[in-house]
Amino acid sequence: MKRKHKLALIYDFDKTLSPKDMQEFHYIQSLGYENAADFWKECDRFSHENNCDGILSYMYMMVKKDENLTRKQLRKEGKYIKLYKGVDTWFERINEYGKQHNVEVEHYIISSGLADIIKGTKIAKYFKKIYACTYVYDNEGKVLWPGRVVNYTMKTQYLFRINKGVLAEDNDEDLNSSTPESSKYIRLEDMVYFGDGSTDVPSMKVVQQNGGITIAVFGDDSKREKAEKLYEDKRATFVVKADYSKNSRIEKIVKGIIDSTEARKKLENYK
Repeated sequence: MKRKHKLALIYDFDKTLSPKDMQEFHYIQSLGYENAADFWKECDRFSHENNCDGILSYMYMMVKKDENLTRKQLRKEGKYIKLYKGVDTWFERINEYGKQHNVEVEHYIISSGLADIIKGTKIAKYFKKIYACTYVYDNEGKVLWPGRVVNYTMKTQYLFRINKGVLAEDNDEDLNSSTPESSKYIRLEDMVYFGDGSTDVPSMKVVQQNGGITIAVFGDDSKREKAEKLYEDKRATFVVKADYSKNSRIEKIVKGIIDSTEARKKLENYK
């Protein structure tokens, strides 16, 4: 019996869909910094002095610099995020192409940025799940404590959540239980991972070693070398400029992946 098949497109956020770290568009400036690099230097210094995870360090520094930080404020930061060319129309174009080829495309974020900022962007509605760092808030929405940290190696956990269809972050029992390959929600070979640098290496490695596709993107020529290093190290299947517009190279590659998925699944239906 013929059935529609799923393809997961999984994205890092900062420097993958957007040209800068999400805090650099407005939030850091609102704290009084003229140069965003100065904020990150403080985070790095705190991390080294306290032997602290780098992601936890920036989350701590955000609260230290703004003790009244709220969920509402973080959601508002999302409206300042600028996206790479074509991203705003990318999801609908790719979804439609998938439908035409009997492939159901699902989009996911796995980011070390902040989920609430991403949820405030105009593209948040297109993601089936946004996996990123979170805070715990009080009844008035004020930050109390870090709720979830997504660092570089922890990103791989979410690949397996997508793989098994165990999307709720608090469901570890089903995530760690044995699941027959035939029952997997989206197989690793049916994943496409988009990243921009060394922080994406663990996830790229998992996807590529299991038959999936990895795409290293770069915003401008100054970042090309870093992306090409991922290809040289066999972490990336393709290296592409971060242009998601119609008929761009990245669109042609993803459409080609959808075509390949359709053909492969047709053969499977004959078994």
